[in-house]
Order: sequence, then C-alpha cells, then structure tokens
Amino acid sequence: MSLPLLTIVLAAGMGKRMRSARPKVLHEIAGRSMLGHVLARAQSLGEGRAAVVVGPQMGSVAEDAQQWRPDAEIFVQQAQQGTADAVLAAKPALEAHQGDVLVLYGDTPLITTKTLQDMRASLDDGARVVVLGFTPEDPTGYGRLLVDAKGNLSAIREHKDASDAERAVTLCNSGVMAFRIDDLAGALAKIDNNNQNSEYYLTDMVEHVVAAGGRVSVVVGSEDEVLGVNSRDQLAEAEAIWQRRRRTEVMQAGVTMIAPETVWFSHDTQFGQDVFIEPNVFFGPNVEIGDGVIIRANCHLTGASVGAGATIGPFARLRPGADLAQNVHVGNFVEIKNVQLGEGAKANHLSYLGDGKVGAGANIGAGTIFCNYDGFFKHQTEIGAGSFIGSNSALVAPVKIGDGAYVGSGSVITKNVSDNALALERSSQDERPGWAEKFRKLMADRKRRATKS
Repeated sequence: MSLPLLTIVLAAGMGKRMRSARPKVLHEIAGRSMLGHVLARAQSLGEGRAAVVVGPQMGSVAEDAQQWRPDAEIFVQQAQQGTADAVLAAKPALEAHQGDVLVLYGDTPLITTKTLQDMRASLDDGARVVVLGFTPEDPTGYGRLLVDAKGNLSAIREHKDASDAERAVTLCNSGVMAFRIDDLAGALAKIDNNNQNSEYYLTDMVEHVVAAGGRVSVVVGSEDEVLGVNSRDQLAEAEAIWQRRRRTEVMQAGVTMIAPETVWFSHDTQFGQDVFIEPNVFFGPNVEIGDGVIIRANCHLTGASVGAGATIGPFARLRPGADLAQNVHVGNFVEIKNVQLGEGAKANHLSYLGDGKVGAGANIGAGTIFCNYDGFFKHQTEIGAGSFIGSNSALVAPVKIGDGAYVGSGSVITKNVSDNALALERSSQDERPGWAEKFRKLMADRKRRATKS
C-alpha cells in the first residue's frame, strides 16, 4: 500500500548552456515552464506534498513553482555541492514527512505518470530505493546501472569510473529516484564527498542501502522520458516529443488532423469531439474548442473559446478574450480580440474586431474595423442581433449598433444606431463628364515636351 508522498524537485541550476538570462527550468514547452510540467506530473500521482529546491537569488523560479503548484514549499540550496546536498536543502520538509519521497529534476519535463506510478509500485513491492533507468542509443557519459542475478540494483557506476565490462552495460541512470526510508534526511547526511568533484551524490544511497541489506530496484523508462534539457537544441527536441505525444492523444480523443505534424498545441488546449483541423494551426495557452468545430489552415488561437459547430479561418487570428458562440463563422484574415460573438454571427473577410460584443446572427462585412483605442483608453463596440455591417466600415468606439440595424458600406460610424435603422456616412459622389479624357491628353502632351527637352 502506497504511503503519503513528498516530491522534491531539484531546480537550482542556471543552465549556462542555454545562453539565457532566465534560469533553465523557466524555459517553456507548450506554453508552460519545464518546472511547471514536472510539478504537474508529480501532482498527477494524487494527493501529496511538493518541495522545490532553488538556488540563491532565484526568486523567479520560486514564483513560477507556486504559480503551477501554490502549495509547493520552497527551499534554497546555498552552494551547489551535489544532488544529495540539494535534496538535503529540503531537510525541514523531509523531517516533517512520513512516507515515500520522490526526487525529480526541473529540467526533465517528459516523464510520464505511468512511469512514476511504476516506481511507487516497486516501493510497495518491498524496495527501499527505486532508480529510474533507460537504455540510450549511445550510453557514453551516463552512469551505468549494475544489477544482480535477481534484477536488483547493486551499484551505480559513473562512466569515468567504470571498467570496460561495466561500460558495456547499456542500462543507464536517469537520476530520478524514489525512497522508502524512515529517516531519509539522516541517511543523506551520512553520504561523503570523497570523489573527484568533492560533491555529495544522491546515487551513493544505493550502495549504502545495499550494504545495510535493503533492496534497490530499477524501473526502466524510455529515453524520451528522461531527456534532460541543457541547451536550446535539446529544448526544441523536448518540445517536438511533447507535441507528438499530444497529437496522438488528441486524435485518439476524437479530433481529425489532416497533417498532425503541422499542428502545435499548448499544454492546456481543450477539444470536444469531431473537431477538424487543417494544416499549420497554432494553439497558444487557454484555448477551448467545442464539438464539431472546423479550423481551416494557417490559424493562430490564444486565450479563445470557440463554440460547437463554428468554422474558423483560413488565416484567422483569435486573441485573448475571443469568445465565439455556436455556429459562428470567422473567415480569412479576420482578427478578434476581447469580443463576444453570438450564435450564428459571421465575420468572413478581412476585419479587425477588438473590445466589444456582436449579437446572434449579425453579419460583419469585409474590411470592418472596430476602432477601439483612442490613444489612451480602450472602448467597447456593441452590435445588435441580426444587424448587418457593410463592407469597409469603421465603427468608432464607444458605439452601439441596434438590433436588426444596417450600416452602409464605407461608413465611419461615430454615433449610436437605433434598432432596425439604416446608418450611412459618406461624401456625395461627384461626377465630371469628359474629365478623364482631357486629363490623359494634358499629361501626354507634358510627357512629349519633357522627352524632347
């Protein structure tokens, strides 16, 4: 039976190879920091406490941790003296905890819930320590996991310290470990730093436990799961792996994608059933898509809600606050920001709709602009149900168009329009017969004279 769980996430490294002013674990995959992914994965195991170990002057990491996991306790590792020292930075949490301890890394965001569940199951099966191993294509540089005839782990040998026979072993150490030890803080305090780097290694716990007669087991995960991100190219690799996984999940849940490899999701994108997505679509954070929605090619959605049966795009942009009801049509080169569109409303061509509300069944003509910003403040535009906005109209907010009203094409509307009224705002057309012919003759004569001179 599983015991209460404390997850300690080590996140004190700056990550110099990232060439960034930001701490490494704050770099994002699918719109969420790597640290956020790790904390979410730990939380997927159910109830339990979380502690995050950060370095000095890494308040941004602490803030990020508590954004994703408000109950996370934050501890500071004053000097980076190895992984055992990092875990001991959370000594108050360890001493206040009775149960299992899971140690994860803030730059290893792809571990699956199932793998962590398997590690906990191995503790339930009698192991005192569980090590997550993997078999890479090239094991060079990784610590080797040396197992006995019964499949239990006897030691972890660093590559530089391994014999030729040990280097032939392909099962490698990921660094992720789980413990069921009554006084883990006390056990960690017994680890010494008698090694080339003068550091305190968490992996030394294996030989300590084995020497005391305890069993150490290995759970094997995929190489993808344990990918540690230390550089920008590895960040891109991790993003690609995450996206491949999510595409598969989304399709299995009832979404059709013509070219899945061209569709990019955020960590929190939500879909109904029978959604159809054409190529080259990008979902930023906070997007919710209802049943039966069609998203045409080359659309960009962030912070938007799309009701059932709606059609979006191609080449549409939905920005934060775009709230589309059922059966809305948003067409090519339409940008919507902070606007509610009622059921069946249409904006099919070349429009900007910002800060407002569009009633059910309204039709927004091509080239319509909500002029929402006066240089200092944003203002609202309200368009009533069943109204018709003619092409190339500018609605200068704050302004309200009544239900069933018509706005003539090319109008600049600065005053409210009553229900069922027609609003026109344009200069009278002035026609001058024969003017064009006279103008062409005049200009041709000027051109001849200029050529002769």
